[in-house]
Amino acid sequence: MPDRKPSVLFVCVHNAGRSQMAAAWLNHLAGDRVEVRSAGSAPGREVNPAAVEAMREVGIDISAETPKALTVDAVKESDVCVTMGCGDTCPVFPGKRYLDWRLEDPAGRGVEAVRPIRDEIKVLVEGLIAEIAPDKAG
Repeated sequence: MPDRKPSVLFVCVHNAGRSQMAAAWLNHLAGDRVEVRSAGSAPGREVNPAAVEAMREVGIDISAETPKALTVDAVKESDVCVTMGCGDTCPVFPGKRYLDWRLEDPAGRGVEAVRPIRDEIKVLVEGLIAEIAPDKAG
């Protein structure tokens, strides 16, 4: 397949904090070089307001995002599946790459506690981009 862009699925329990921030960072930093999805094994009703505020502080707006349910198809369609605290609830398929990022859960925390999680996610996303979709112009 010539130059097919890689796809990444970020999964956490509620798809309200970590996975939303990771998807936003990947979209922001990689642009259209990567297809990005996020989902939750037990999706919440809304994105964590502290995560929205923490991302707004770095110029990324995730206020319009909504938690989405994890589906088998989302995993099948992704090259890389990054889990963040959902354990064994993510279906496993041969030929897929799975990463487990151990990150604090921002649920119920204020923006002060979410900032370090946001920053740690950015570093992990930058490493992932360097592996799967390096900027050929740079």
